[in-house]
Amino acid sequence: MSILKGVGVALVTPFNEDLSVDFDSLTKLVNYNIENGTNYLVVLGTTAEAATLSAEEKKQVIEHIIKVNNKRVPLVLGIGGNNTLEVKKQIEEADLSEFEAVLSVSPYYNKPNQEGLYQHYKVLASTGKNIIIYNVPSRTGQNIEAETTLRLAKEFPNLFLIKEAAPNILQYFDILRKKPGGFNLVSGDDEYTLPVTLAGGNGVISVIAQAYPKQFSTMVQLAFDRKVDEAYEIHNKLVEITRLIFTEGNPCGIKVILAEMGIIKNYLRLPLVPASEGLHAKIKAEMANI
Repeated sequence: MSILKGVGVALVTPFNEDLSVDFDSLTKLVNYNIENGTNYLVVLGTTAEAATLSAEEKKQVIEHIIKVNNKRVPLVLGIGGNNTLEVKKQIEEADLSEFEAVLSVSPYYNKPNQEGLYQHYKVLASTGKNIIIYNVPSRTGQNIEAETTLRLAKEFPNLFLIKEAAPNILQYFDILRKKPGGFNLVSGDDEYTLPVTLAGGNGVISVIAQAYPKQFSTMVQLAFDRKVDEAYEIHNKLVEITRLIFTEGNPCGIKVILAEMGIIKNYLRLPLVPASEGLHAKIKAEMANI
């Protein structure tokens, strides 16, 4: 699945003032990313506020993105949860004909041990679908340790990629160093994108890149080309705003930028709320610097 290489973007879901889905803004967002170098799009990930969308809204968002994309770039669909058999059922019943893979976050809240995490993904692998493991312990409350990831990678070829967002970058490097052929890793932490790519990663599934797709895609390509100094110039320009957008949680920060750019409106669904005035001002000031 080398097609999922470079910069993938975890799309936000734009809302109108009445909190209905803003499909016009979603069209603008998809086109803006494709036209500025994003390599693939992730639909209904965490950044999309998928937990607050109804089943019908999810269906409409999927259909809309497929239509707007018009096969221009590969698509990945987010399907995850903490009920293993329900996630398996959703993957089996989903129409994945337009998607290269499913991005499935590790079970949250339950806090399974490493054997439980292994068994969870073993069940998902039994669907025969291409599955991207997603490890984000800051959200799930439990880390998928490198040894568990490597065990899964060696046993199940359709678990072909991990979006790794552990807070310890050494875990990324351990996976990259020991992984079997055919298994790859992308950074799930925007700030780690460059060092992880230089270490052998396949790039990133990013939040900030949907606001700065041209810069981020250029940075990652420079990393692939081993042009380290030029890549770090872009990294250093974007690192402050990357940190800022996660200060009060995701996606409130990225929605500030996209709204300031005139791509979407700055609305979120509860329990999330828009960025504070102070953070909004800091983001706007850093945008001016960029």
